[in-house]
Amino acid sequence: MLVKKNFYINGEWVKPFSTNEIEIINPATEKVCTVISLGSKKDIDNAVSAAKEAFKTWAFVSKEEKIDLLERLYTLYKKRWDDFANAITLEMGAPKEFASKLQVGAGAAHIKTFIKYLKDFKFDRPVNDQLQNQKIIYEPKGICALITPWNWPMNQVCLKVIPALASGCTMVLKPSEIAPLSSMILAEIIHEVKFPKGVFNLVNGDGPTTGEALTSHPDIDMISFTGSTRAGALISQNAAKDFKRISLELGGKGANIIFKDAKPDAIEKGASRCFKNSGQSCNAPTRMLVEKSIYNEAIEKIRKYTNELKVGDPNKDGNHIGPVVSNQQFEKVQKLIKKGIDEGARLVAGGTGKPEGLDKGYYVKPTAFADVNNKMEIARTEIFGPVLSIIPFETEEEAIEITNDTNYGLANYIQTQDKEKANRVARRLRSGMVDINGTGIAADSPFGGYKHSGIGREAGKEGLIEFLEVKAVGGM
Repeated sequence: MLVKKNFYINGEWVKPFSTNEIEIINPATEKVCTVISLGSKKDIDNAVSAAKEAFKTWAFVSKEEKIDLLERLYTLYKKRWDDFANAITLEMGAPKEFASKLQVGAGAAHIKTFIKYLKDFKFDRPVNDQLQNQKIIYEPKGICALITPWNWPMNQVCLKVIPALASGCTMVLKPSEIAPLSSMILAEIIHEVKFPKGVFNLVNGDGPTTGEALTSHPDIDMISFTGSTRAGALISQNAAKDFKRISLELGGKGANIIFKDAKPDAIEKGASRCFKNSGQSCNAPTRMLVEKSIYNEAIEKIRKYTNELKVGDPNKDGNHIGPVVSNQQFEKVQKLIKKGIDEGARLVAGGTGKPEGLDKGYYVKPTAFADVNNKMEIARTEIFGPVLSIIPFETEEEAIEITNDTNYGLANYIQTQDKEKANRVARRLRSGMVDINGTGIAADSPFGGYKHSGIGREAGKEGLIEFLEVKAVGGM
């Protein structure tokens, strides 16, 4: 069992001010795999103080020096690839191939693209060619509170830490207390690269104590949070008291519109995209809207695919999904599957309980419901498990209406071989991202949503700008 009780503050690993330890549970075995400490207000005060002092100089470090440090970080990240993958498999149950290629790979892609955009970014430029003495200056927002979730650990951490470093901000990172190990490896790399003391700090902890102390701290200038919409609302209230800048990446309930002229494998690929990461992705297409003329055919394809999808030990090779992250998450998913049955949705595959032969671990049966309508709770709630809701539609207009009838607006999906229709529908969907025919969203495209799915964008140039203030100066 690993013991990781210290925090990384002001360039060194330090003991917490008080003893408050929790056990991290391996979701595949339900056994303790790690012990960490939960940070107190004093620990947060210590970390924010270090970041505040470091900001005095880090904010003015040259772009070239930042690029050099980030390129060294990228090199060491790749050297620790297997360590990251093993940690993510252990702490959140991601199958090892998935953890390596996609979980760790996503973090690497973001580091690489942020370095690229930093190299090209002009922090000081004229307003236009005719006003050369009128300047636009981009400056770091200041001391940042970075709060990340457990479902895509390195993806989300790198989407915050790397642009914060690139912009000249200093920071305190609070990773999820459910899956903190991969973030602590990143802290080890940052230490080895020798970023100046206090620029990056890590304090493990929970939301009610550690997160509250961090987001309400008077010296925090910006909060970047990824997590539930409920928590995002509470953080917004904290931030509003002294006008902290906020960037929120929250929930989703993506629709996947399958038109009758979709490619033959669109149904199976849509189900695969929903069940990937055991359904624990905010941008998963969990509502499958199917044109009525192919509805029955689609249901049979989903039934076959879902029943054949393998669930198993994340440490084994193979194309399968692992457990959900915790017992709390398992119970939530079970209740919502039961709710779907009670609401009258037709159970096509899966259901309540664990898959056969998997008595230990938080494993969920891949589940699909047909004849769902948009008033049902399973069509409106972000389940965050391998659960797919199939909804019929007759017309393009009806599909758009159903898709937009949600509080969320993160990612939606369109399947049709009619390019004009795809482009027409994409423009009418109220979401921050639209994926057409499984093309995917590039690693450096802006990631974020409308409505209750959040505020701001992550990744690429827009993700860097999130950490910058804009200053206009005349007469330079």
